[in-house]
Amino acid sequence: MPKRTLKRKGNPKSRPRPKPAASQDFARADKALRRHLLYLLRGGGAHVDFEKTIADLPANLRGTKPAGVPFTAWTLLEHLRIAQWDILEFSRDAKHVSPDWPRGYWPASDAPPDEAAWEKCLADFRSDLKAVEKLVANPRTNLYARIPHGDGQTILREALLVADHNAYHLGQLVLLRRLHGAWPEE
Repeated sequence: MPKRTLKRKGNPKSRPRPKPAASQDFARADKALRRHLLYLLRGGGAHVDFEKTIADLPANLRGTKPAGVPFTAWTLLEHLRIAQWDILEFSRDAKHVSPDWPRGYWPASDAPPDEAAWEKCLADFRSDLKAVEKLVANPRTNLYARIPHGDGQTILREALLVADHNAYHLGQLVLLRRLHGAWPEE
């Protein structure tokens, strides 16, 4: 008896081939992880939002310390900016050189030199945060691969570090504002 063959209509090369289930599951999980990371970086969930933290902060309180507090709003925000910038640049540039620890991560003075320095700090923080978000959101960014010039870091780990570090110091800023009586209670 001769072998039977199935006849199919159309060009077999043009038919879409189904993806394996594991590949589809990974793609869904990867997309969900990126959404969760972006939510976290933007101050979602139990985290305070950057914009809310700095909103209506009186200029005269930017460089003052309440009794027993070792930092000011300026030192916290400038530290946040420097650390976030360093993590971002490390993540995307093999030639990046980090500042000396700890001196290079904190400003020399308790108060911003002027309004322009304050505004530049805020603008740079926002810009670098957007760049971290863009890196995470890009599906071509392998969140899990080791950063070639690192010693085991991944983009996933660095994005979590940015979110965690920002949340920690933004919480300190909220406390500082409460001690100054400059936090809007809800």
